[in-house]
Amino acid sequence: MKNTTYLLLIAVAFLFTTARSNAQDYKAAAGLKFGGYENGISGKYFLDKSVALEGLLGFRQSGVVFTGLYEIHQEAFHVPELKFYYGFGAHIGSVGSGTYRTFNGDDRIYTKPQLLLGADGAIGLEYLIPNSPIAVSLDLNPRVELATGPFFDLAPGLGIKYIFK
Repeated sequence: MKNTTYLLLIAVAFLFTTARSNAQDYKAAAGLKFGGYENGISGKYFLDKSVALEGLLGFRQSGVVFTGLYEIHQEAFHVPELKFYYGFGAHIGSVGSGTYRTFNGDDRIYTKPQLLLGADGAIGLEYLIPNSPIAVSLDLNPRVELATGPFFDLAPGLGIKYIFK
């Protein structure tokens, strides 16, 4: 957990030392997201060159969760196709009985269906493959679960999206 905290601090420091620039080269995208919490479908819509709204409909064993995120995008490492992004949002959903595996190993055991409700974050990189309509992303998703918690969790995410100009 300490290593994860250090990585997050470094990423936040990078965030404040990197100049904002024109962000994405597309207006909207739809695709798949594979995450530590759920796997599902995603959609992203840019409000302007650097601000996007992303919605995720994630499925897990005996459950479904909707997550909405507000994200800021900027060029990373002086590579126009590579964007650094960070954001925040919330989730709501439900999960059936079973074991919820958390990042730090404190598994939660639910004996009946549970409401999931909480706050989410995202910090990651997205790469727009040149001369193609495909973008791939890799991110960290911190989550504070309030309805069945409170507890903090963190998971990686991998996304692949088809972009619409």
